[in-house]
Amino acid sequence: MAAPGAAPISLTLDLPQSASSVSTEILLEAMLRAHDHVSDLIFSPGRFPQVEVLGQLLPVQAPGLRPLDADDTRRIASDLIGSNKQAITVLREQGSCDVSYALPGVARFRVNVFIQRGSCAVIIRVIPTSIPTFASLGLPPQLADVANLREGIVLVTGPRGSGKSSTLAALLDSINEQQTCHIITIEDPIESLHNHKRATVHQRELHSDTPSFALALRMALRQAPNVILVSEMRDREIMEMVLEAADTGHLVLTSLNTVDAAKSMDRITGVFPSAEQPAIRSRWAKAFRCIISQRLIPRRDGTGRVAIVEILKSHPRTLESLETDPSALLAVMKDGIADGMQHFDGEIEKLVRSGVVDQETALAYATNPQELRQTLAR
Repeated sequence: MAAPGAAPISLTLDLPQSASSVSTEILLEAMLRAHDHVSDLIFSPGRFPQVEVLGQLLPVQAPGLRPLDADDTRRIASDLIGSNKQAITVLREQGSCDVSYALPGVARFRVNVFIQRGSCAVIIRVIPTSIPTFASLGLPPQLADVANLREGIVLVTGPRGSGKSSTLAALLDSINEQQTCHIITIEDPIESLHNHKRATVHQRELHSDTPSFALALRMALRQAPNVILVSEMRDREIMEMVLEAADTGHLVLTSLNTVDAAKSMDRITGVFPSAEQPAIRSRWAKAFRCIISQRLIPRRDGTGRVAIVEILKSHPRTLESLETDPSALLAVMKDGIADGMQHFDGEIEKLVRSGVVDQETALAYATNPQELRQTLAR
């Protein structure tokens, strides 16, 4: 988001022909060229096409380009969905659908089309063409320990746009490089393309390769995998099956849209009836190996955002806290630095003291702003 009071800015597209007759493919390419750090593209009726750059939403303009209308967004949605009949059916029945789209040699995209006020809107996430590394994402080096795990659950959490998919891709690539094993991924849609390295990797995409996450996960347990990646735990059934896979000796990597470790446990147990919650909490506490929570914070110099990562690892104190008092998890992470744990506000404090993030921004993103303010004052 733009800073309060900041003057709105826009980007100018370099189009090879009149904007009024440009194809969806050419428009996407031009929008990608508009800036070096485009992460999302948005098409909404009544708006110029927009790109998200370093967390800021910017309109794009070109000679002859006008705000989009409902026919424009419908055409763009149709071009991106193509002949995917399953996606068309899902869009009609459920009001939204996810598909993957590629510009060969340029970029790949994760596309969400949805209906709003009777017209189509399109949100496109740009997928990096190369698999990211821990270093390129700014992730803590101790996450490389995940490649040594043989069973249990590794959970990556964070809000939308915080880089969960990139972190999962980096973790999976690390396993692919170091373990001789069988990996099955279940994704919606497939983002990073993983070639066989030491591991054998099979990637399945929702709708094109399987009708549902639950069915693909159930079948995966019969396909002799050592590692299973489920791109997102969306409902109770998937959560139960992830637990079952971990209980039967598989390593499961997955994600959840929650802000930290404690909220993740509340979200997981909250989808189950109250009578089942103590048992589910206990099973999750025993099954998880690492919860990685992340946020992206604007840099002080305005050159982009920096990843802040919270790490909770399996430990006797962690087990006890998860089962009885999730509010104590922060103290566990603070005391677990020697075991590779870390917490948000501790990492934010380091960035403020090193001049990477200004104090006002740090407090806006902190878990406990008042406590962080007092810590910085000392």
